[in-house]
Amino acid sequence: MTNISASTLAPAQKSLGRRLISGFTGRLLILVPYAWLLFFFLIPFIIVFKISLSHTAIAMPPYMPTLDFSEGLAGLWEALKELSFENYGWLTQDPLYFNAYVSSVVIAGISTMLTLLVGYPIAYGMARAPASLRPTLLMLVILPFWTSFLIRVYAWIGILKPEGLLNQLLMGIGVISSPLIIINTYTAIFIGIVYSYLPFMVLPLYSSLEKMDNSLIEAAQDLGCPPISAFWKITFPLSVPGVIAGCLLVFIPAVGEFVIPDLLGGSQTLMIGRTLWNEFFSNRDWPVASAAAIILLLVLVIPIVFFQNAQARAQEQGR
Repeated sequence: MTNISASTLAPAQKSLGRRLISGFTGRLLILVPYAWLLFFFLIPFIIVFKISLSHTAIAMPPYMPTLDFSEGLAGLWEALKELSFENYGWLTQDPLYFNAYVSSVVIAGISTMLTLLVGYPIAYGMARAPASLRPTLLMLVILPFWTSFLIRVYAWIGILKPEGLLNQLLMGIGVISSPLIIINTYTAIFIGIVYSYLPFMVLPLYSSLEKMDNSLIEAAQDLGCPPISAFWKITFPLSVPGVIAGCLLVFIPAVGEFVIPDLLGGSQTLMIGRTLWNEFFSNRDWPVASAAAIILLLVLVIPIVFFQNAQARAQEQGR
């Protein structure tokens, strides 16, 4: 009986040990991204929020903290009672910030739509290419990341300026008689953003289109559905998750873009990234700049959270 009991308990103990190890590993895997978000998102957010509640001062750094954690709980409570959001109120009084927010959202939205129009055919062609050719096409999409972002933007200055390569080519083939003024315009900004963020649109779209079952298209064609109708009724709806992911990956960084508008759009371009730069380094008003950055973050994060919750509810109802 003793031998039988031991032989029976041994597999159960091993199974229990495996479950414990598996549970610990699962918690560790979940802990890693949460730790990443804590150190690289939440803590910087708290620091910037703390600066946004401070007062401007001639010092280094150029602000006087309102919340001083070194004074203990008593000092912190006194500071909380005198807490003021005057920097956020200042943003509502100066139309510069509102116009910068609106201009940034509009430019980012148009750029995202242009990137989608350019990136979707590329991703569709990659997904329909022979399997042996797809890794090469994928490498070509990622290839621009091997070069510095700043160098690639500077290269567009040489292409788009009046004596640049594009105007020389167009005048050489007789399309235009005088150089086009593209640099320091919104057109140059759109070109720079679409070029720079195109891989972020192509990769999610390619991932969605590659997983699609081609037999669905064949079945639709066998039933007499034209190719264009089959695309809009089958292909595009199945690729919507990739479209949403690509649009978010392009729109979010494009709203706060600074380098492309500064180099290609000129000094007259009004975007929130350039406004933040001027507040931080020209006006040295860190509290107001931090408040503007917090508002920008909320403008971007809150709609995404609501969208994700709506998607989660829709998936639960679909089940």
